[in-house]
Amino acid sequence: MRVSNVTVRKRLVFVLVFGLLFFLVIAIRLGYVQFALGDWLTDRAEDSWSRDIPFEAMRGEILDRNDVVLATNVSAPSVLVVPRQVKNPADTAEELASVLNMSHQRAYELITKQESIVRIQPEGRKITKEKANEVRKLGLEGVYIAEDSKRHYPFGSYLSHVLGFAGIDNQGLTGLELYYEEQLSGKKGRVSFFSDAKGKRMPDLADEYTPPVDGLDLRLTIDSRVQTIIERELDIAEATYNPDGAIAIAMDPNTGEILGMSSRPHYNPENFREVPPEIYNQNKPVWMQYEPGSTFKIITLAAALEEGEVNLEKDTFNDPGFIEVSGHRLRCWKKGGHGHQTFLEVVQNSCNPGFVELGERLGKDRLFDYIEDFGFGEKTGIDLQGEGKGILFNRDRVGPLEQATTAFGQGVSVTPIQQVTAVSAAINGGYLYQPYLAKEWIDKDSGEIYVSTAPTLKRRVISEETSEQIRHALESVVALGTGKGAYVDGYRVGGKTGTAQKAKDGRYLENNHIVSFIGFAPADDPQLVVYVAIDNPKDTLQFGGIVAAPIVGKIMGDSLRAMGVEKREDQIEKELAWNDEKLVEVPDLEGLSIREINQAYYELKLDASGEGSTVVYQSPQPGMKVVEGSTIRLYMGDKSD
Repeated sequence: MRVSNVTVRKRLVFVLVFGLLFFLVIAIRLGYVQFALGDWLTDRAEDSWSRDIPFEAMRGEILDRNDVVLATNVSAPSVLVVPRQVKNPADTAEELASVLNMSHQRAYELITKQESIVRIQPEGRKITKEKANEVRKLGLEGVYIAEDSKRHYPFGSYLSHVLGFAGIDNQGLTGLELYYEEQLSGKKGRVSFFSDAKGKRMPDLADEYTPPVDGLDLRLTIDSRVQTIIERELDIAEATYNPDGAIAIAMDPNTGEILGMSSRPHYNPENFREVPPEIYNQNKPVWMQYEPGSTFKIITLAAALEEGEVNLEKDTFNDPGFIEVSGHRLRCWKKGGHGHQTFLEVVQNSCNPGFVELGERLGKDRLFDYIEDFGFGEKTGIDLQGEGKGILFNRDRVGPLEQATTAFGQGVSVTPIQQVTAVSAAINGGYLYQPYLAKEWIDKDSGEIYVSTAPTLKRRVISEETSEQIRHALESVVALGTGKGAYVDGYRVGGKTGTAQKAKDGRYLENNHIVSFIGFAPADDPQLVVYVAIDNPKDTLQFGGIVAAPIVGKIMGDSLRAMGVEKREDQIEKELAWNDEKLVEVPDLEGLSIREINQAYYELKLDASGEGSTVVYQSPQPGMKVVEGSTIRLYMGDKSD
C-alpha cells in the first residue's frame, strides 16, 4: 500500500520532535549533573580514592590564675600503615616489629588487614620522637608517621582530682578534663592523599591538608601559691597521722572562686592506670557526704542571730554537761559541762547543749529554712562532675530529738564544698555564691580572652549586721576558745572546730572520727576561707582543735602572706593554754650596738654576723611576734653602710 507524502511528512516531524525532546532531556540531565551535582560527585569520587592520615588537634592547656601551666601537651607521634601500599609485608612486619618491640606475627597481622588505614596500637601509638625517627629511617613503603600528642601534667599528683586526666585519644575522662571536654578538645585535622583501587598513590593528584582546630586554653581560679601550701600541709598530715583520707578547700568568700582544692589519697594523672578507680574517681571535696559536727553550728548561730533569738553578750546558759530532749540525754564534749556562760562563750566552747537551746528557740521550720537557704540539701553547682547534695531530715519526720541533733551538726550529712560556700555566706555579709573553677577561656592563637566567668550570686541569706556578729564570735573561738590552734598573729583568724563520729550500718564507730576546722581571715574583711578535714587520724586525740585547726592556721598564714594581704590591728589577744609557747614582739634593733642590746635585755637569742659595731639589718623584722627564746639574726656594719 502506498503511503501518502502527507503521512510521511507527519511521521518525519514526529520523529524529529521526539528526537529533539530526547536530546533536550539528555542535555538538561547532563547540565544538572555537571553543574548541580558536579561538586558532590567529585567529592564522592575523591572520597573513594582518598586516604586520610589524621592530625590531632592541640588540646587546650589548663593554667592557674597567674598562668602557671597545670596541664599541657607533649609531642607523641603514632605509626599508621596503608596495607595496600606495602609491597613486602613479611619484611615490613619484621622491621617494624624490631623497632616497636612487638611480635613479628602481630605486626604482620596488622599490616595485612583488609582496611584502608591501620593504626599500629598500642605499640606504635603515641611513641617518643626518638622511636618515631627510627621508624622513619626504615623508609618502609605504606608506613607513615602521624603527628600526635599526649596530655602532660608538669606537677604530677598536684591538683590531680580537680584536673582529672585525658585518655589515649586525648579525650577527657575525669575532672575538669571531662567537664569541659567540648571546649578543650578542639577538632581533628588530616592530610588526604589519593590512591587507586589497588591502593597505589595517584601521582597526578596533590595531597590535601585540613588543619586541626585547637581547643581553647582554660585559666582557672586556682592560685598555685595557695595550692602548693595546701599540698604541703596535706602531705605533712598524711605522714603525721596516717589518716584514712584528708581534704582541703580554699575559697574567696566574696566571689566563690576556688583558690585551692586537694584530697588524699591522690594520684599522678599520667599514671592513673596504676591506682584503683576508687581513688581517681572520688573527688572528696565535692563528692564526700558525712556528718559535719560542730562546724555546722555556725548555721544555727546565724539563724538565731538573724531571727533575734539570742544576744551573745547578755544572754546566758547553764551547762551541766548534758541536756534532756524527749527522754534522751544529749551530752557536751566536756565531762561535767561548762557551767554558767554567756552565749558567746557557748560558741567559744562549742557547747552542744547551748546549741540545742538555740535550736529550740528557733523551732523546726525556721531552723530548717535557714539550713536550706545556706545551700544544704542541694548541689552547689560547682563545675565538677560527681557532686553530692547531702542528706537532711524530712521535715515531716523531724521531732524534738532530730531538731536538737541537727542544731549541733549530728544526724545530717553535708559535703565539704557545701560547708565552705555556706560559711562564706555567713561571714561575707550574707551573700551565697556558687563556687567555680573556670575563670576564663583563652584563644590559643591570639591569646585573647574568649569567655570570662562572672561570680554567680544565688541569694542573700542574712544581713551584714548578723554577719559581723558571726565574724566576731568566730574570731573569739580562735583567740579564746577551741580553735586556738588556728591563731595567726596579725591576721585576725576566725573559725570553728568540728569533730564528727563516723557511722557504719546505722551505728557510730568507736574512736573513728572526721575532725575538721573551717577558718577565715582577716575577720574585719574576709579574703580567704579554708576548710580542712582529716578522716580518722591515728595516734592522736581525735579533736578538730588538736588536729585540723593547726593545719588551717599554717595554710591561712602562709597563703595570706603569699597573696599580699596586709596584717590587721585590733586582733583579739590569744589566751594561752598550758601547752602554748609564749610569743614576744621582735624589737627594733637597727642602729644599736651589741653592748646596747645586751644592756636592754631581750627574751631572745642573737646571732650576729658581718663586720662593724652597729646593727644595719635584722631578721625577723621589728614588730613580728616570735616564740620566746627565738633567735634574731643581725648583720653588723657601720652606720654609713
